[in-house]
Amino acid sequence: MGAYLREVITSPHEIHVRLISDDQEVIEAALVELADDVGCDLVLTSGGTGPAPRDVTPEATEAVATRLLPGFGELMRRVSLAEVPTAILSRQHAAVRGSCLIINLPGNPRAIATCLDAVFAAVPDCVDLIGGAHLETNPERIRAYRPHS
Repeated sequence: MGAYLREVITSPHEIHVRLISDDQEVIEAALVELADDVGCDLVLTSGGTGPAPRDVTPEATEAVATRLLPGFGELMRRVSLAEVPTAILSRQHAAVRGSCLIINLPGNPRAIATCLDAVFAAVPDCVDLIGGAHLETNPERIRAYRPHS
């Protein structure tokens, strides 16, 4: 995901990586740390969005969120379904915590790129609306759509 973000986001940014276990409390703590303590405006998670008992990333995200943004998950599943029939098993979604947008992505690297390509044009406007940093994108890769500017 770091390479994706470096390719798409042109404004100055830092990337903070966490590799954590599939444990809801651990995921919640990491999300709170990144949003509240580190001050991230965008947090991307990968994996843990399926129907298996250990897939608890959506529950962890919902537990720390102030608002859910179901449109992100709806679009990510729709574009993934064009590639694999098991996309209907996915539980990706997005939420807001303070001025941080959290997006839950699948675990497969190709699926991550497919999902981010589908939703990233809306990410800068969303981050603007919730009070996060102004994100600029590489228009040759993803053109940010900002109807609220």
